[in-house]
Amino acid sequence: MRRAFSFLTVLGRGTAPDGATLRWFPVVGLVLGAAVGGVWWGADRVLPPLVAAGVVVLVDLALTGMLHVDGLADSADGLLPHLPRERRLAVMAEPTAGAFAVAAVAAALLLRAAAFASRPAAVALVAGLWCTSRSVLALVAATQPYARPEGLAARFLGDRLAPVAGASGIVVGVAAATAGAGWAGLAAAGGLLAGSVAVVALARRRLGGFTGDVLGAACVVGETVGLVVATARW
Repeated sequence: MRRAFSFLTVLGRGTAPDGATLRWFPVVGLVLGAAVGGVWWGADRVLPPLVAAGVVVLVDLALTGMLHVDGLADSADGLLPHLPRERRLAVMAEPTAGAFAVAAVAAALLLRAAAFASRPAAVALVAGLWCTSRSVLALVAATQPYARPEGLAARFLGDRLAPVAGASGIVVGVAAATAGAGWAGLAAAGGLLAGSVAVVALARRRLGGFTGDVLGAACVVGETVGLVVATARW
């Protein structure tokens, strides 16, 4: 568990992931989501909605060390332009950010802030969505082909319990989101799954599999879609 927290958050940095890391992703997502949701609940009571939403987005970025947003940026630059497969992987490994990266990250952050500002705070909703998103990452990493011959994500591949943990985490996450926001929470979890799957499917088509950046992009896109769906008038 410590390695999973170290990899997905700023807590315990310096501990490298290993073959048993993936199985703890759902737990980290649940705890992280509860923390972010708690900040949302507190900020919503003392700040205007838009300011509170901005604080929540910043806290989430701080707790994750912007790991997933960085993955979204790299994935946008590598997956969206018209490039050959080898060039896509090279672009995703470059430290610079192009126009696709800037646009994707800006859109995601704006939508997340707008979604948080558009509905009452619900801790269980965020905990459920964040748990579901990390569970999807574990399931994808355990069942889909890895697109690079080597890379950071390769360190935690091969965990036989990861598929079970990922599937179980999705069930727990969907249940928590539903408990926190009723039908809106259930729909939000469905939207999250659809958004994450869409990113992974695009990567599978254009790269032949996933990378660590793709996992980060799937996490951010899925959560963002889920939050937006939760704001609908259900």
